Amino acid sequence: MTEDHLPEDSGKQPAKPRTQDEKLAVLNRLKRIEGQVRGIQKMVEDDRYCVDILVQISAINNALNKVGYNLLERHTHHCVKDAIQKGNGDEAIDELMKVVQQFSK
Repeated sequence: MTEDHLPEDSGKQPAKPRTQDEKLAVLNRLKRIEGQVRGIQKMVEDDRYCVDILVQISAINNALNKVGYNLLERHTHHCVKDAIQKGNGDEAIDELMKVVQQFSK
């Protein structure tokens, strides 16, 4: 692990567990994205026009970014806030900045 990368599994738990509604919303978005990916696979199998495929890839990237920003916002409001209140703010902010940098590459 380099200094600007985070491990795939930190071993940490959310400061506030996700509600069932939050879980369902994220899972539903991810299932829609999964369906879009399968659609692109079919487009490639069917030898569809490159631009049509690229448009769909762009839509998937945007959808994944939306899910990621939603999770990032939740993390900031709950996990980072909790860490600051418990006196571990510097570590949480450093971790947050690393994930923002990784997410925005």
